[in-house]
Amino acid sequence: MAGERRHKGMRLSKLYSFKCLKPFSKEDHSQIGSRGYSRVVFCNDPDNPEALQLNYRGNYVSTTKYTAANFIPKSLFEQFRRVANIYFLVVAFVSFSPLAPYTAPSVLAPLLFVIGATMVKEGVEDLRRRRQDIEANNRRVLVLSKNGEFGETKWKNLRVGDLVKVHKDEYFPADLLLLSSSYEDGVCYVETMNLDGETNLKLKHALEITSVEESSIKNFRGGVIKCEDPNEHLYSFVGTLHYQGQQYPLSPQQMLLRDSKLRNTDLIVGVVVFTGHDTKVMQNATDPPSKRSKIERKMDKIIYILFSILIVIAFTGSVFFGIITRRDITDDGKKMRRWYLRPDKTTVFYEPRRAALASFFHFLTALMLYGYLIPISLYVSIEVVKVLQSIFINQDQEMYHEETDRPARARTSNLNEELGQVDTILSDKTGTLTCNSMEFVKCSISGTAYGRGMTEVELALRKQKGMSMRPQDDEIKANPTKSVKGFNFWDERIVDGQWINQPNAELIQKFFRVLAICHTAIPDVDGESGEISYEAESPDEAAFVIASRELGFEFFARSQTHISLHEIDHVSGEKVDRVYELLHVLEFSSSRKRMSVIVRNPENRLLLLSKGADSVMFERLAKHGRQFERETKEHIKRYAEAGLRTLVITYREVDEEEYRIWEEEFLNAKTLVTEDRDALIDAAADKIEKDLILLGSTAVEDKLQKGVPDCIEKLSQAGVKIWVLTGDKTETAINIGYACSLLREGMEKILITLDSPDIETLEKQGDKDAVAKASFQSIKKQLREGMSQTAAAATTDDSANENPEMFGLVIDGKSLTFALDKKLEKEFLELASRCGSVICCRSSPKQKALVTRLVKTGTGRTTLAIGDGANDVGMLQEADIGVGISGAEGMQAVMASDFAIAQFRFLERLLLVHGHWCYRRIAMMICYFFYKNLTFGFTLFWYEAYASFSGKPAYNDWYMSCYNVFFTSLPVIALGVFDQDNILFSWERILGWMLNGIISSMIIFFLTINTLASQAFRKDGQVVDYSVLGVTMYSCVVWTVNCQMAISINYFTWIQHCFIWGSIGVWYLFLVIYGSLPPTFSTTAYQVFVETSAPSPICWLTLVLVTFSALLPYFTYRAFQIKFRPMYHDIIVEQRRTERFESGTRTASAVSGELPVQVEFTLHHLKANLSRRDSWN
Repeated sequence: MAGERRHKGMRLSKLYSFKCLKPFSKEDHSQIGSRGYSRVVFCNDPDNPEALQLNYRGNYVSTTKYTAANFIPKSLFEQFRRVANIYFLVVAFVSFSPLAPYTAPSVLAPLLFVIGATMVKEGVEDLRRRRQDIEANNRRVLVLSKNGEFGETKWKNLRVGDLVKVHKDEYFPADLLLLSSSYEDGVCYVETMNLDGETNLKLKHALEITSVEESSIKNFRGGVIKCEDPNEHLYSFVGTLHYQGQQYPLSPQQMLLRDSKLRNTDLIVGVVVFTGHDTKVMQNATDPPSKRSKIERKMDKIIYILFSILIVIAFTGSVFFGIITRRDITDDGKKMRRWYLRPDKTTVFYEPRRAALASFFHFLTALMLYGYLIPISLYVSIEVVKVLQSIFINQDQEMYHEETDRPARARTSNLNEELGQVDTILSDKTGTLTCNSMEFVKCSISGTAYGRGMTEVELALRKQKGMSMRPQDDEIKANPTKSVKGFNFWDERIVDGQWINQPNAELIQKFFRVLAICHTAIPDVDGESGEISYEAESPDEAAFVIASRELGFEFFARSQTHISLHEIDHVSGEKVDRVYELLHVLEFSSSRKRMSVIVRNPENRLLLLSKGADSVMFERLAKHGRQFERETKEHIKRYAEAGLRTLVITYREVDEEEYRIWEEEFLNAKTLVTEDRDALIDAAADKIEKDLILLGSTAVEDKLQKGVPDCIEKLSQAGVKIWVLTGDKTETAINIGYACSLLREGMEKILITLDSPDIETLEKQGDKDAVAKASFQSIKKQLREGMSQTAAAATTDDSANENPEMFGLVIDGKSLTFALDKKLEKEFLELASRCGSVICCRSSPKQKALVTRLVKTGTGRTTLAIGDGANDVGMLQEADIGVGISGAEGMQAVMASDFAIAQFRFLERLLLVHGHWCYRRIAMMICYFFYKNLTFGFTLFWYEAYASFSGKPAYNDWYMSCYNVFFTSLPVIALGVFDQDNILFSWERILGWMLNGIISSMIIFFLTINTLASQAFRKDGQVVDYSVLGVTMYSCVVWTVNCQMAISINYFTWIQHCFIWGSIGVWYLFLVIYGSLPPTFSTTAYQVFVETSAPSPICWLTLVLVTFSALLPYFTYRAFQIKFRPMYHDIIVEQRRTERFESGTRTASAVSGELPVQVEFTLHHLKANLSRRDSWN
């Protein structure tokens, strides 16, 4: 609104200074108009004829998988990608022919039910996304109309070039170029949580030429933006604003991205640059790589086995049918063996003279008849079970982090069971094992170390070495002042202003000035208390600003051109206000590893203040600036050993002429619109970041997350190998390893590094080829020495092969580059697999992904990657399972993950509880599915053999149709959701269950037929007919498979009782209702139960006898197995039972007997066997 006042208090700035934003005529437009840089935006003129010809996308957004038009065909395509569904579809079509052994509706009904249920599930999920899209597209925003006034319109109606106004706490409707804000200098605060999960506010600022009053911005016309095409890069933007004959370079600092929110700013005005699916948030909305669990892949193979069995028994039956049919009539046609079938007057389907053709048609009939070997409801049942398992994970209170209000989240249900098969964990360190909440604890200034107390890592090292604690070694909690987040420092020499009495007071003052000025933090003053808090880009930066404030250098205000401090004067000891003119900020990047600012102090001197990693800072020191280099390096080494993160602090004065020449080159590089713009800016920055004077170094502590050591120790005991991939120094990583129990007492370290005098000499000579060759040979030699070391230990200690935990491998980033070479990667992996823990130091994001791929493909076992930052995304997507930590580094890792947790310690429960149960439940569920289908399907085969392979089914059509869908599916779903501690999913177990199914079918058929067929069934002496035999045998099948479930379950709930016994009850209820229908529909089932089977004692006695006999083989096998060949969970159950018994009697004599020798032997080797397990072989 025109009446709204603009804030005059200039509070913020970011990265580039005010002077950098002035127009410059020199510009390289070689890329503009070419591929990747062809977008043209006519500001406040979307109806321009040229703009209309460009035909850019509208702002309508759709995230749905289906539309009303393509839902049915696309969803059907998804369903029939499954080979089993294609088979049943073919059978359904053929069932309309005379070949079908049953009626077409009885085949179509279950197929339509299963496919329909899955399509409804897909539709409901997509409808939910559709509603979210409608809500977003119909949000309101103010847009400048043709009459020069702002009026409301829907988000979906926005066009490229529109001028929009966004108020405080509103979301940006599209990607906007910031023109003006309610602040006088055109800055605004932005929250990007929806983009990257970061909660700290970002500062954006408009160009000076557009940062005018709102009444003037309405007349903003004639501006043309030429910029990059739509892409997914959130933190880059290349473009130029052409306005009033001048060209103005644009950067990400002027871009406001869709779905980010305006904060702490009354309003902004911007022009729409990207709309709809062209916006960066939508360009990033891609699905993660498709991952399938090993069980799911193995299940496909089992389906093929069942298809093979189906074809074999169909072929076998057809051969016998052909032989028997051929014998039914002699060649001269005078003699008929089975005269009652009238072989002389029959159809082509039973023609003795053309037995081969009849046999072929019988084969087609048999393929349909035995189709019940293929479980039609398996896929949908597994999907239901996995969704329910995911709900259990999401609602687990023990994985809920109350401090951040973040529960565990299963972002996909496809990999639940894979959690129980993890062999190797590859973990980031910072923010994953640690809190990523930095505290300033120590520093080194002019060669003097400051900061008392000990860190967590130092305490862990003392404990590991068996050293006693001294009273003065208490952890850094001795600060008598109030606790301050980010500041855990105490040293009586410099706190409370005492630093002014130190002999190096002037250098201490310069040191903390650098910390107070060299940053991009934002001060936020509380209006009531007057306290200042800071919004910083990283926890490290916030800790530095807080430390400088606590020690007398308070950063309290910032504009685009100035930074203001409250300082203690080291001469007078009084607090004074000093304002520094901010000229340039040379930002931090992973390649530069440093950050610098150029300021002009109140004495009109130009200063370059710089901080960065020691690996890049010491080489930039001037000869006269190395006075404290030796002492500082020694302190940095000591800090790294204590697990602290260090930065080197430097400064220098800059000559005015040098600065003028450099600034011209730097600004020219910034105005370029080319792909190498950033590289040219970095090259220009390098030219001034030289001849630095060393002041000292900082040391901040990133504390371990709660429960990390215990979690790692338990995972290691479970046989899970843990690799840590970190960017830290070797010393820091090793000591963090000890602190978190990754490296343990008694574990021998194998260190692979290129920090040798020979390599350093070659590097100084500058011969890159010679360095590469020597490095390769060095790593090859070290790998082979490590192999020899582990092999020697194996020969001296027989348990070394089975217990790799006696070795820990540590390798640095340079060495890792060569170890990942195709010629050495196998040796590296072999050595790593012989070690209980592996730490890769100084690892880049690409190396993390490459190591993950090597472990996954090289071992063939399940890998899990866990991380919290954007640099971990490649690693998470490469692993079989990606787990994202929803921590302080944003949500990019979470968005690329399969599971999300708030703390590393929750990984223990996710794997050892949920993963264990999900794997065992799904494995048991699938095995049981195949068992019950083989049991049912083979009774059909035995009956057909008994009936001379006539192609006649043993059961009523609808009995067969409802078997998988209603009478046996719910118990198996309950098993997959609620049961605990079931069998593993090896081929031995799978084939064992399939064999059990075949044996059960034989017992059911032959015992039923021989019990009922040879004696009178009715009072009048009649024997059982086809319908009674079918009902009795079917009842035996239903009772057997459901009771088999009951004796297989280890953990009963009321739901399982309800489903198991309820399924049996539903079968009898179905018999009564279906049998009461007219005989034209119910056919052989008409009143068969009520009038015939139910009143007959022989039917019930047969049911009990057959069910007991069919279950006896499995019961006998399990009794033998538990006694002589127990599985792991059998051992644990027996051990717990024995412990409870012993604790109840309190006397040794009360124990009836010891555990079997085999059980004790297995217990002794349980840990070693677990580490070597591979249930997939």
